[in-house]
Amino acid sequence: MVATQPSVVSLGGGLILNKDVFSMSPGEALQLQNFEPDIEGGYKKILGTTKFNSNICPQVSASTERVVFTAIFNNVVLAGRGGSIHRASAGSGSWTSTITSLGTPTQNYEHRLFNFDGTDKIVITTATSNPQILNSSFSTSVVNATGTANFKFVEVFKNHIFFSGDANNKQQISFMGPNLTNDFTTNNGGGTIKVDTEIVGLKAFRDTLFIFGQDKIFKLTGSSSSDFAIQPVTRNIGCVDGRSIQELAGDVVFLAPDGLRTIAGTDRIDDIELGTVSKQIQKRINEITTHNINSVVIRNKSQYRLFFPTSDTQAEDSSRGLLSVIKANPNTGQLGFEYGDVKGLKVSSTDSAFISGTETIISGGYDGYVYKQESGNVFTQAATTVNISGIYRSPDMTMGDPGIRKSFQKVIWNIDPTGALSSSFLLEYDFSDDEVPQPEPYTLSQTGNIAQYGLAESVFGTAVYGSTGSNLIRQPVEGSGFTVAAKILDATSNSPVALKGFEMEFIAGGRR
Repeated sequence: MVATQPSVVSLGGGLILNKDVFSMSPGEALQLQNFEPDIEGGYKKILGTTKFNSNICPQVSASTERVVFTAIFNNVVLAGRGGSIHRASAGSGSWTSTITSLGTPTQNYEHRLFNFDGTDKIVITTATSNPQILNSSFSTSVVNATGTANFKFVEVFKNHIFFSGDANNKQQISFMGPNLTNDFTTNNGGGTIKVDTEIVGLKAFRDTLFIFGQDKIFKLTGSSSSDFAIQPVTRNIGCVDGRSIQELAGDVVFLAPDGLRTIAGTDRIDDIELGTVSKQIQKRINEITTHNINSVVIRNKSQYRLFFPTSDTQAEDSSRGLLSVIKANPNTGQLGFEYGDVKGLKVSSTDSAFISGTETIISGGYDGYVYKQESGNVFTQAATTVNISGIYRSPDMTMGDPGIRKSFQKVIWNIDPTGALSSSFLLEYDFSDDEVPQPEPYTLSQTGNIAQYGLAESVFGTAVYGSTGSNLIRQPVEGSGFTVAAKILDATSNSPVALKGFEMEFIAGGRR
């Protein structure tokens, strides 16, 4: 009697685009669209978006104006559109005009929160007007209204506010004195610093202010104008866009010309190759356009998201991004980055912070609305909702021997659904060769007896509260090949499914 052999695959490693079939781990993914590497193991379909406020942010001159600024401040959201900034709470309340006459936007606005005197404030730079400061009562003051440049970038470091990005002084940083909000004079601790590159972003991290240039990175240390000192971190690496800079899990991530990098990696090496953390998706990095890069972090998932729509007119459904999760390698314990693709979110601005103690991720849209990410099971657009198209595809696996044809009998999926499950499952033999019979898709389904608070599938008297159903779904399959790949397609509006792993049962045939 011919024995059936099992092959168990534990999912992990994320999207891999730089390996051949023989060097890929079976748990890695050749496709991973709208699935995120889960910090609890495996891959989980991402959550959707809902409107943060059901009303559109008021337009100024044209309905096509995108939202160039979103910020969470004092438990409300600030949104900039068409040269004005409005504020609103979650729900259906109206937007309140807060700042006007900022000029026609030429890029996204930037902001930083600070508190020098016991009152929370936010400073906003627009590149088309003097910096604006709002306090917690939403009263506005203008920084040096008598003639300070139209800065693009802002950072708060050692109780000083630093600005850069003036169109006439692209290599210069200006800073105000300690705890001051409208005084650049040297007598009161203000001043200027120049570097030999065009500045594209500023980031305070621990006891250092990092200055990102187009082709160089510098760091400023000290605590006042009397001891501020600047030195290069690297003269070989720059930052593509300052809006890619984020602090994540005790490090700083940014987009360099050769991929995503971390400050720690850049600071400790001389060789440009060794500092990158995205070589496994370099193909995707090469596809990023600089039309309007935005990024955001989701702290409770150790996740970084980078969005890069190609134009104002790009269809929302085709707009793309990347997500990255810092996870510990189960074998070595070392932290590393795992990636996935995002498709269907056209993001024009982003922010993440806490509203009433709850982490909230918001994004402005090209349609004028402000959206809440990590909310619901569909992507919400201006007048409709779109199901999230999730795709997972494994590597083409040889089961240890590419010279033997295998006849497959069964696939047992380890799946953790949080609601009803209805996904398509495919096996692709011999690299999807047209001359090899390819079986029709199978349906993985689980219904009815799952009960979670707020879940429509839960029916009183028939569901068990707290149940997640069986985590193992057994699917008889057919077909044979020298290699096989497993693929999951999930374009439903069900609660996100988490793929943990699978086992393939096969019978080994003759050697070719």
